[in-house]
Amino acid sequence: MPFCSLSTVNFRNLADATIDLFAREVFFTGENGQGKSNLLEALYFSSYGASFRTHLDGEMIRNGEGGMSVRTLYKGADDEGHTSFISLEGSRKKMERDGKMIRDRKDLVSAMPCVLYSHDDLDFAKGAPERKRFFVDQTLSMYDVLYIDLMRRYKRILKSRNLCLKEHNLALLDSYDLQLVQNGLEIQKRRKMAIFKFRDIFSRLYGEVSGLTGVTIRYLPSWKKARPDSAEEGIAAASNLPSVDDVLARLRDMRPVDEKMGTTMTGPHRDRIEFEKDGVPFIPLASMGQRRLVALVLRTAQAVYFTEETRRRPVLLMDDVLLELDPGKRERMTALLPDYEQLFCTFLPGEPWRNYIRSETKVYEIQAGSWKPVP
Repeated sequence: MPFCSLSTVNFRNLADATIDLFAREVFFTGENGQGKSNLLEALYFSSYGASFRTHLDGEMIRNGEGGMSVRTLYKGADDEGHTSFISLEGSRKKMERDGKMIRDRKDLVSAMPCVLYSHDDLDFAKGAPERKRFFVDQTLSMYDVLYIDLMRRYKRILKSRNLCLKEHNLALLDSYDLQLVQNGLEIQKRRKMAIFKFRDIFSRLYGEVSGLTGVTIRYLPSWKKARPDSAEEGIAAASNLPSVDDVLARLRDMRPVDEKMGTTMTGPHRDRIEFEKDGVPFIPLASMGQRRLVALVLRTAQAVYFTEETRRRPVLLMDDVLLELDPGKRERMTALLPDYEQLFCTFLPGEPWRNYIRSETKVYEIQAGSWKPVP
C-alpha cells in the first residue's frame, strides 16, 4: 500500500498522532466537522504539496499555532519504503523526501499520485471555463512533469505580456508574442491529444452508470486553424493546429483590442472544454443529478486515463461523494471504480459503508480530530 502511516502536528483539528493506514481500503466514518476531510486533505497535501480546499497554506495550521507538519511513510513505485515530510512555519514551507530537501513541489507528484473525488468537482461540469481547463491541466500534470514546466513558462510570459499592455509599452510585444505562441501551441497540442484519448473513456463510463449514450467532451481551442486539413482529432489533429506565423498575425491584429482591455484576449488561457450529447450542449439541459454524475465520472476517467498512460494505479480519495447518488447509480459507480493502489473513503454515520468493506478494510471512527478503530 502506498500510504502506510500518516503523522500530523497542528494540522487543522487533527490530533498530534500517527494513524496506521496499512490497508488497501481505509474508511473514515463520523459526523460532519469531526476531521474526516482533514485526513484526506493531509494525504493530498503530502502528495502534491498543496491543499485541495484552500490556496492559503496558513489556513491548514491549527488556530493559535505558529506552524504545522505532515509526515507520511509510503511505498514507492520501486516497492521500497519512503518518507515524505512537509512543514509550515508561518509562511515558510519546507519539503523533504527521504530526508532530502525538495525545492519544487512538482517533484512530489510522481511519488504518490492521488485522484480526489470531492463536492467541489461539480465546478468541472458546470463551473467557469478556467475550472474545466484546470481539470485537464491537472490530468496531464499527474504524469508529465514537463507539462508543469510548460504551463509555468506560458503563465510567466502571459503575465509579462499583460503588464506591457497595461502600461502601453508595446516595444517588447513582438518578443513576448513569439514566446507565447511557441509555448501556447505546445499546450494546445498536448491538451488536444489528451482529450482525444480521455473522451472515449469518459463517454463509456458515463453511459454505463447513467444509461445515457452520446455524452462526450469537446475541446475548443482559442487558436484554431482557419481551414483544418481534415476532421480527424487526436494525434492526427496535431497537424490541424495553426502555424506559429498564423497565430502571430492574429495576435498583431488583436493588439488594439488587447491594449484597450489591458489583457491578452486569445490563447490557451481562453480555451474552452464543453460537454455535449449527440452534438448538443449537455450541461445547460442536464438535471443536477446528471451534472453531479458528470463530475464523478470525470474523476474515474482521470484515474483510468492515468493508468493507461503510466501503467501505474493511483490512490483514490473519496470525500462523501457517493451519498449524492441514488442507490442504483451508487452501486454501478462503485462497480466501475478503476483499479486502484489504495482507496480512502469518508462516510456519515448513517451511510451503508459496511456494504463496501472487504476482509482487510480498515475502518476508523473520527470524532473531534481523533480516531479509533471500528471492529
